[in-house]
Amino acid sequence: MDWLFGWLFPDGITAQEKMMLVVGLGGQALFSARFLIQWVKSEMSGESVIPLAFWYFSLAGGITLFVYAFSRKDPVIMLGQGAGIFIYARNLYLIYRSRRRLADANNEPQPDPAPPGQPNG
Repeated sequence: MDWLFGWLFPDGITAQEKMMLVVGLGGQALFSARFLIQWVKSEMSGESVIPLAFWYFSLAGGITLFVYAFSRKDPVIMLGQGAGIFIYARNLYLIYRSRRRLADANNEPQPDPAPPGQPNG
């Protein structure tokens, strides 16, 4: 990978800058993978589907890109990724809250049936 850094940065680059570039590229890879995951799942289902993994990859990629943008002091990317991180986390929360409610409803004890002529409850 040193040849790539040498080609991109002929005047040199510090070890810290290299590390942050690797973080940024890794974040972009995570963020881009979410589209591949969504596309494959949709093709398998024959309809547009947003799988749970899409939100996890969005969150992981967004956080990683935010860290990269912070290291570069880039407020444009920080603002964009910061808003996205909130949205991805909120979607995960809503998904788990919905699943928890459904699980609770399925495990909820049913009231005993009332004797004939008496209301249930």
